[in-house]
Amino acid sequence: MRAEALGRRDLLRGVVSGAIGVSAASYSRVIGANDRIHLGVIGCGSRGLFLMREFQKHAEVAVTAVCDVYGARTERARAQSPGAKGFSDYRNLLESKPLDVVVIATPDHWHARPAIDALNAGFDLYVEKPLTFHIEEGPEIVKAVRVNNRVCQVGMQQRSGKHYVEAKREYIDSGRLGKISHCRTWWHGNRYFLVRAPASLQTKPADLDWAQFLGQVRWRDWDPQQYVGWRGYLDFGGGQITDLFTHWVDVVHMFMGQDIPLSADAMGGIYNFKDGRTAPDTINVLLQYPGEFTVTFEGILGTGATRGDVEFFGTKGRLSINRERYEYHSEEEAAPPVIVKAPPYDITRDHVDDFLEALKSRRQPSGDVLKGARSAQAAHLANLAYLRGRRVLFEPVRGEALPL
Repeated sequence: MRAEALGRRDLLRGVVSGAIGVSAASYSRVIGANDRIHLGVIGCGSRGLFLMREFQKHAEVAVTAVCDVYGARTERARAQSPGAKGFSDYRNLLESKPLDVVVIATPDHWHARPAIDALNAGFDLYVEKPLTFHIEEGPEIVKAVRVNNRVCQVGMQQRSGKHYVEAKREYIDSGRLGKISHCRTWWHGNRYFLVRAPASLQTKPADLDWAQFLGQVRWRDWDPQQYVGWRGYLDFGGGQITDLFTHWVDVVHMFMGQDIPLSADAMGGIYNFKDGRTAPDTINVLLQYPGEFTVTFEGILGTGATRGDVEFFGTKGRLSINRERYEYHSEEEAAPPVIVKAPPYDITRDHVDDFLEALKSRRQPSGDVLKGARSAQAAHLANLAYLRGRRVLFEPVRGEALPL
């Protein structure tokens, strides 16, 4: 089994292609500093609506189109964006006018195709993490961004979080941690993996297109739990590894300056929730990187613990960071810990701000598509190790997982 990935060849191919070909549609949609930004939202669940509201805080943004396979969600989004058109098929949204920017907040298996279609149609893109559902999709999306000269922000908001940027500058870039040999990450009790389908959905609503929701996934009859709790099923996502670890491993990539692991190990299973889910409720991951450091992830559901964190262990100290604060503990005897709280708001706001600034300057955003592809790639390798039940070795030059 060969797993294509983002190696040097893919990057060079994308750069060369981007240098020689930019579509006419791309040129016509370059956004100026004072231009109105017309926004379309694909996927109007809780995350899609949250992102829509963050964009609407900017006076220059107008939501002109919304799309969801469930009509009730589409109408709820329209109610929050007066004048917006509603669609059940994203392809119709991409044909609507006016439209400049597309936001994708669908389940994972519906990220790549709408993203590539939007980019090839000349739209800039904000797409939720993980960027990809399959590892092979990464080079295709990166190529679509580069060839069409688009701005693409992947929803890894830690990249723009002010206290993340500060902690990296003060403790990693400065060398105050010394040589870092291990990065420990964990996320316990994430509530999105524990949601249950309400009684109102036991019968499929007439305005919910189940076939469209399934997309390329093999057919099965209406299952309200798979619709509502799709994160617990490997047909629709990569479980805790791609939903949660992708965020944390991206922080590691951001801080350490390396984003291609050499190997992946993973063990776990469905130990606590025997409810038909296929994604493990308990998972442990180990990645090895060429810079002489390892990264671990621990994901557990149903234990009562609810915290997530990233820790960097160096010869001179330890740094831990999450979305609420960071802490530095020096190895010097009797040195007090340094604790810095994050700003009192969701750092997605900073990520949206960074994206809008990038649209106007045409620079790469903080969560550029290649960074998003690399962090998803690391998570996919971990899932591959879990599914194969063995260590997966990765060849970074060719960009592929090695066979047995």
